[in-house]
Amino acid sequence: MVRKLRDERKWSQEQLAILSGLSIRTIQRVESGQSASLETLKSLASVFDVEISKLTEEITMIDKKAEVWRSQPWWFRWSFFGVPSRRVQLALELLALLVGIGAIFVADNHLIAPAFLLAAYFTGWTVRYGDSKKVW
Repeated sequence: MVRKLRDERKWSQEQLAILSGLSIRTIQRVESGQSASLETLKSLASVFDVEISKLTEEITMIDKKAEVWRSQPWWFRWSFFGVPSRRVQLALELLALLVGIGAIFVADNHLIAPAFLLAAYFTGWTVRYGDSKKVW
């Protein structure tokens, strides 16, 4: 949410750091989804003139009727078939990664582990692509 608010104002991370009195590294950590202290959230809420609860919201739902969604390439839309949110896609990425790692040690078929690890990579890549295109 912090990145979305910053992007709406066309501020750089450096500008936000100066306005909020926080370090650039703190801004980067918050934008990457790491937890933030109450003081950090208060500073950011003050700069953006929003409630602290607004900063802790996660925009995850995919509006598949929106123009931004329809303008995405077919392979991206296909990768989210049946997936209602970014959070579910991230869970699928983690599941594929864990199954792939587990398959390294227990699978008799040597193609299973690489297939799941490749699926985890592709799933993670599509989430990052969606982040960059502001799909959610």
